[in-house]
Amino acid sequence: MLNLLVVEDHALVREGLLATLKNLGEDTRTFGVPDANEAIGVLEKQDIDMMILDLMLPGTRGQTFLPVVRRRFPTVPVVVLSALDDADTVSRVMKAGASGFVSKAGSSTELLEALRAVLAGEVYLPAKLQELASRSGSAHGDGKSMAQRFGLTAAQSRVMDLLAEGRSNRQIGELLGLSEGTVKIHVSAIMKALGVSNRSEAALLASRKPRRH
Repeated sequence: MLNLLVVEDHALVREGLLATLKNLGEDTRTFGVPDANEAIGVLEKQDIDMMILDLMLPGTRGQTFLPVVRRRFPTVPVVVLSALDDADTVSRVMKAGASGFVSKAGSSTELLEALRAVLAGEVYLPAKLQELASRSGSAHGDGKSMAQRFGLTAAQSRVMDLLAEGRSNRQIGELLGLSEGTVKIHVSAIMKALGVSNRSEAALLASRKPRRH
């Protein structure tokens, strides 16, 4: 059974999301709540596999609530759904530990794609939002590659390229011919070099790396 929690204060939007989530499979069970307090109650009582969180919640805003969830329920991945999809908002959300970000301007197909990716252990950031995040961080560049700036090895640089695409450790291993254990070691080394504390933040920074053409 796949247990999904939707935290959205607008009833019509929440009901629409809950209906959309049923497309993930017959064994999907959904919970919908309007605020952070009720969300905590569900998280304490149910074995939630993933939370879909609106940033603009009454009382405790989603951006404030997300770090709370990460501290109290570190194993529950969070996909943020928001009408605010500017680069600064995306950067803050991913740095706070979200596993994915989906704009409310997107389609239900895109939402389901994001949720499936996160359930598979990936970090989801649409190409458009990767570009926005990249622009947000471009002013801090000094002309050097990420590998040069952070002292990464060639192998770590290749892993980081795939991390920026939201690939899971298993997928990275298959693409590079490495064991999943070796990939985990590389990802840990990348996180340490970048000075980040979680995979989501590493993926966001990695997505700022200039793409080779």
